[in-house]
Amino acid sequence: MLTNINFKAKDFKTDLSKPLDISIGLRGDAKNPVAWYLGAPKITPVKDGDFIGKVSEGASVNFNTIQFNPHAHATHTECVGHISREFYSINQTLKTFFFLSKLISVEPETRGEDKVISEAILKENIQANETEALIIRTLPNFREKQTKKYSHTNWPYLSEEAAVYLRNCGIEHLLIDLPSVDKEKDGGKLLAHKAFWNYPKKTRFEATITELVYVPNTIEDGAYLLNLQIASFENDASPSKPVLYKLL
Repeated sequence: MLTNINFKAKDFKTDLSKPLDISIGLRGDAKNPVAWYLGAPKITPVKDGDFIGKVSEGASVNFNTIQFNPHAHATHTECVGHISREFYSINQTLKTFFFLSKLISVEPETRGEDKVISEAILKENIQANETEALIIRTLPNFREKQTKKYSHTNWPYLSEEAAVYLRNCGIEHLLIDLPSVDKEKDGGKLLAHKAFWNYPKKTRFEATITELVYVPNTIEDGAYLLNLQIASFENDASPSKPVLYKLL
């Protein structure tokens, strides 16, 4: 199904029958990706006396309880409520769901024991007012990202200057294939989060960060229509399903 979209007085066309899902689903087993020192999520049937909520065990329905953390276990989208003293809900701050986006692939630079996505790297790939949303695919890109155990791995991260640059470029929605835009162990500084949201000076309440996406190598760098869907959680973050559509 072809449809037309308009962005800053420019018309684009896309085919909504050809979605490119870049989310990581939630599994109830050890194959699930895990970060932040937690165990695997759990999906288990409800048990109440003799009742087990599983059709194969004699119940009329499958009736599961799911235990997980959105930041640690799957693709998730967060608002500034993730770092603020005040409560802000992603369900209340993200109100539109289609955005012009750009996918870029970058190889973080080495700084001592760290791998850093620097301002210089981003300047080679994105310019001011080019797009509303940016998806960053880090290189090398392996399918193992979908099952990786990230705790204590010192994953690559965004420098504070890089986050400021993206904010100044007008990026409202940032997506990345890592558990966090910040360094795993930074003493709670959260410099990239704070810089991107411009918190607490002139907070960009409408801006979002989506982490733990996975972009297969078959999806080429370039411009896409992004559909960013969340579950209606009144929480700082929600599991999410970002889907790309190639612009024609």
